[in-house]
Amino acid sequence: MSKESMSPDERVWAAVRLEKPDRVPVIPTLLPEPAAHLTGLTQADVATDNKVAVEAFFKVFDEYEGWDNPYPAAYIPIQLQVGGSYPMKMRIPGKDLPDTDAFQLVEEEILSVKDYDKIAEMGMQQFFYENYLWRITDIKPEELPGTIDNLVTGFTLFMTECMKRGTRPFFMGYGLHPFFTLSLMRSLVPFTQDLYYNPEPVERALRKMTDDLIPTQIEIIKNSGINIWLLTEERASAYFYPPTVFERFWWPYTQEIIDACWSEGIVTVFHLDQCWDKNLPYFKKLPRGSAILELDSATDIFSANDILRDHLCLRGDVPASLLSLGKPEAVDEIGGDGGFILGSGCGVPPNVRPENFRAMIETGRTYEFSKQ
Repeated sequence: MSKESMSPDERVWAAVRLEKPDRVPVIPTLLPEPAAHLTGLTQADVATDNKVAVEAFFKVFDEYEGWDNPYPAAYIPIQLQVGGSYPMKMRIPGKDLPDTDAFQLVEEEILSVKDYDKIAEMGMQQFFYENYLWRITDIKPEELPGTIDNLVTGFTLFMTECMKRGTRPFFMGYGLHPFFTLSLMRSLVPFTQDLYYNPEPVERALRKMTDDLIPTQIEIIKNSGINIWLLTEERASAYFYPPTVFERFWWPYTQEIIDACWSEGIVTVFHLDQCWDKNLPYFKKLPRGSAILELDSATDIFSANDILRDHLCLRGDVPASLLSLGKPEAVDEIGGDGGFILGSGCGVPPNVRPENFRAMIETGRTYEFSKQ
């Protein structure tokens, strides 16, 4: 049994700073969908009420005797859509789907080529709320303020419940990478065609989105008091594109974002879906300790550790298909000298087996690093 001498916040920040904590921090990506499954609720229950979603999360948190700084899970699906986290059409349980189904995203070609220059001129936020949002949702304009207010209320409740338990959320600021945002709005194949055959409008949009994202996110993060934020990307890696595309359309903007945040003492969590094996060396160019790479099991976490050891913190990487640790020694191999947070590979699946979820939590909480 490991002996705890740090608070959850101290433990997480030790790992982020590439120091060796008292034990490995544990942060599963438990969201409302798996929380509903683990508490006997339907997906429709947590898709319509922020308070129910937050209560489901903390019921699981308490039943499994807690873990370190929790992943914020205070949303209902429509709020992710209207907030721009999922700029796509959506199917909601209890409305478009059976009560027992998790919400679904529908990828369609919604953004047009002409819209790139509208984004470059107006900025994404103005374009999104004046033009784009109404192409993907049937929510009425007069319902928008209340929907966003409920999201804020949900996160406030989540923060309050964390404080009751002596912890706080892992992060508060959140954004999609501009590249990923455009890919979702345009859809993968047309966006890829634009990158090769009509790249200038894409670059103009990326430039404006990056310039706007940096000050906006820094202000949000600073106001939250938690100097960690989440930046999600799924489609820029060598799984999809060769280095020429990555180096032109993704990496320069990424470096600007991370450098600007780091200059303010803000650490960026990269949520990197798909395989990033061939892109890992690029992240060595970022300032030491400026980011956390959150991997989803498609990327080889052992290779990531070899390349980025003592440079950037890693978080992962129990696969959704398994969600239990076959070999606890892997914790020691990757996190034995610090710089590692144990978590699920991407989100905990909505049909997670309770015993497997418990195995991951208890392994992290009780595993003792080998003495060196």
